[in-house]
Order: sequence, then C-alpha cells, then structure tokens
Amino acid sequence: MKPGPGMGPGLVLYHRLILLALALTAAVVVFGAYVRLADAGLGCPDWPGCYGQLSPGHAVEDIRAAHAAAPDGPVSLPKAWKEMIHRYLAASLGLLIVVIAALAWRGRGDRRAAPGVAGLLVGVVVFQGLLGKWTVTLLLKPAIVTAHLLGGLTTLALLAWLALRAAGGQGVRAGPRLVAGARLAFVLLVVQIALGGWTSTNYAALACTDFPTCHGSFAPPADYANAFHVVRELGMTADGELLSNAALTAIHWSHRLGALVAGAALLVLGVALCRRQPMRAAGVALLMALGLQLGLGIGNVLLSLPLALAAAHNAGAALLVGIMVWINYRLAAPAGAFARVVDGPRRRSPVGLAVVIEEGRR
Repeated sequence: MKPGPGMGPGLVLYHRLILLALALTAAVVVFGAYVRLADAGLGCPDWPGCYGQLSPGHAVEDIRAAHAAAPDGPVSLPKAWKEMIHRYLAASLGLLIVVIAALAWRGRGDRRAAPGVAGLLVGVVVFQGLLGKWTVTLLLKPAIVTAHLLGGLTTLALLAWLALRAAGGQGVRAGPRLVAGARLAFVLLVVQIALGGWTSTNYAALACTDFPTCHGSFAPPADYANAFHVVRELGMTADGELLSNAALTAIHWSHRLGALVAGAALLVLGVALCRRQPMRAAGVALLMALGLQLGLGIGNVLLSLPLALAAAHNAGAALLVGIMVWINYRLAAPAGAFARVVDGPRRRSPVGLAVVIEEGRR
C-alpha cells in the first residue's frame, strides 16, 4: 500500500508505522495460535514475567523443577520460551500502537490521521493485554482465550482501516444492496471466526475426523445444551462435569455449518465484485483467500490437525479479515469525482448483492 498523494513527511511516517504494526499484528495473531496449539499457553504460569523473571533464561531452575514434577504438564523450557516470545511481540506491538496514536493526535488537523480511531485502538490493545493476563491466570478459560483471539483480529482490522485512511484511498459509489451485502458478509465472517476460536480453545477441532460427514453422518449425535456455556472451566460443563464428546461434536459441527453460511455469503460477494471493474481486484483476492481458507480447514480435519496447518488456518482468518476491511472501506468511503453508479438491469445475484459499478473518467 503506497503513500497517497500530498502526504507530508509526518503522515508518511505515520502510514509506514501503521503498516509495520499491521504486519506485526498478523505475526502476533498467528504465533499466538501456534503457542496455544503447541500447548505452551501456560509455559510461564504467571504474568507478565516468567516465574517473576524477565525471561525463561532467568528462571531456568524454576522451570526445570516444574517440568520434573510434571513431565507431561504445560511447563518446560521450550514452551516457556514460546510463551514469552509471544508476550515480547505483543508488548512491542502495544508500544508501537501508542506511538501511532500519538502521531495521529499530533496530526489531527489532517482527516487522514483519524485520531479517534487511533485512540480506540489503544483502548483495544490495553484490553487485549488484560485478556492475555487472564488467559494465563484463569487457566485458559475458553471464553477468555476466544475473546483474546477476537481482540487480536479487531486490532488487525482497525490497523487495516487506519492504513487505508492514511493512504487516502478513495471509495466507489456502490448501490445499497452491494454495501449491505458486504457488511452482512463481514458480520458472518466474524461469527464464523468466533465459532472457530471456540472450537480451537475447547480442543474440539478433532471431534469429527471425517469429511464432509461427522461420525459418518450429516446429523451427528451432539450436545448443544452444554457446548456453548460461556462461563465455565476448560473441559468442563457449567455444572462442573466433564465436557462430553457429544458436546465437543456440537462445537465442531457448528463451526462447519457456520463455514457453509459464511462461505456462501463471501462467495456471492466475491463473484459480484469480480463483475465490477473498480472492485475486481478485491473480488479476486476475496475468492482466492476463501478457497485457501476452506482448503486449510478441510486439510486440518483429514490430516488430524498438523501444527503448521492449524496455525495457517488462523493466518487465513486474519487474511480474510484484512480483505473484508478493504472491501467495506472502498464501498463506504466517499467516492472520488471519477466514480459513478450505472444501473444494470437483470444483473441480480441470489442475495441481491449485484449492483453494477463502473469507474468513469475524470
């Protein structure tokens, strides 16, 4: 994403720092998923340090003693380093976002700085830090860990919006059906990501090991009553009983059904965008990312959740979020003088997303 025209040195620096923070956020989200999937989320069972020390290297004796007492437990030196590297990356990102917010307020006379959104981003990051703390101190409660994932992707979405705004990206004049369809598809994507986070944090990704069926059925035995209690311990029902395989199946199967709904909406949106010249690149990007994400999800089931593939699935979710921010920004941002709407009869998609948009000349 190149700096827009008329950007002074201060705004160019601001834009570049946003892009750096955006890349770092993606790394934090993916590495955080890797830490969780590698069972290293409690590699350092305190916060913010590791056994009260700055790094695992300063707490070697405590870590080795904990590992000797429970060799199959969550604490070991490699796991401690994974957990702390994630914290170092997250802390660096937090400091960078504070700098970005300060620059935004300094340049608040330029509408491209968007200081209000930058300030909101600081609040999100502070809350993310608290969620990171509670993830450890409350022993990986699914609700906290899922919220932590959603907070990371919210950070990414806000940074993507700020990057587009700072670059001065123009929108297109889109009809209301297309705008509404893009917003609906984004909402469905967020719901699907939340279901995916709930599946991962409850360790239900392998509750169904066949595809497209689950336990050989399209209506597998499932306990939905206990699957979605938010306030409970990991692996337990709200009543303190062990979470049954039927409940894990309900969680997993809900994620698959959500993929059908969200995937269909994104597919229709992508096809509609590909038919409109100003948004064709965004439509192609959306369809490619969607196909990749669906392939990763199926591969995780059929290959029994290999660590690299599972982390890549989280990266795919982050990519889709970034693309949907881009699409919704262009459809909602004020259009330049070159954009116009052309009514196109008989070009309707199944959910009414199709509005013919053409880009005129200055």
